[in-house]
Amino acid sequence: MQNDKGLAAVLRQHEGKVLQDWTGALQEVRRHGAAGGGDRDTHAQARGFLGAFATAIRRSADTDLTGSDWDDVRALLTELSRDRAVAGFSPTETATFVFSLKQPLFVALREALADDPKRLSDELWAVSLILDKLGLFSIEAYQKGREEVIERQHQELLDLSTPVVELWQGILALPLIGTLDSERTQIVMESLLEAIVDKEATVAILDITGVPTVDTLVAQHLMKTVAAARLMGAECIISGIRPQIAQTIVHLGVNLDGVITKATLAGALQTALRKTGQSVQRAEPLKAGT
Repeated sequence: MQNDKGLAAVLRQHEGKVLQDWTGALQEVRRHGAAGGGDRDTHAQARGFLGAFATAIRRSADTDLTGSDWDDVRALLTELSRDRAVAGFSPTETATFVFSLKQPLFVALREALADDPKRLSDELWAVSLILDKLGLFSIEAYQKGREEVIERQHQELLDLSTPVVELWQGILALPLIGTLDSERTQIVMESLLEAIVDKEATVAILDITGVPTVDTLVAQHLMKTVAAARLMGAECIISGIRPQIAQTIVHLGVNLDGVITKATLAGALQTALRKTGQSVQRAEPLKAGT
């Protein structure tokens, strides 16, 4: 495809008409889609992309789209695709942004090259190849953006599932919910050790009431956390030891020597208070009106 004729010339002369037809098609797609931005957003995205696309076409005949002349086009598509991944667009809706440009360009080329069928065929084929590659590029960028969103959400869920709570002065509690694997154990350790330093805690309660099962691996993870906390000068108490978990620990031969265990978080808190030289006394209830 030559730069001085064909598509380059069509875009130079009729870019406004192509943009108008394209944004109309995009708005129609958006109205039938499950997600999308406003008409102004769609028009701005299309205008920016078409401008970069026209510049690249004028500068380069490279249909592989690997040259630096296509850097702006690839950058725009990457940003747009990742934004759409975050906004909840589907891969199809994202790729349609590029693919829907075909018809306006085909119409413009047919009008400009109606008297040259051979040239028209070559131009249509070249444009189709370019837009197909750009459409596939947008899907790849969308997928990367989606993976980043999933990874970020996964990390946020891990952070939320390992909250360190200051129950009392010098006493921390870390309620564990769900399965403990190596990745999560590392996060548990980091959260707990940071809290021990920040709060100057001397006792940390690991509550496993929300842990469905305790096997050898889970027990090892717990012991690693206990050992790390001890190195920071804090003693650990494991609470939430249910009868079935106690039986499992004994059956597995897990060594919990030197670790205080309690059936409930309340029992662990009472022990922690005694270890820190604190106590809670029942006060007389307030009378009504006072």
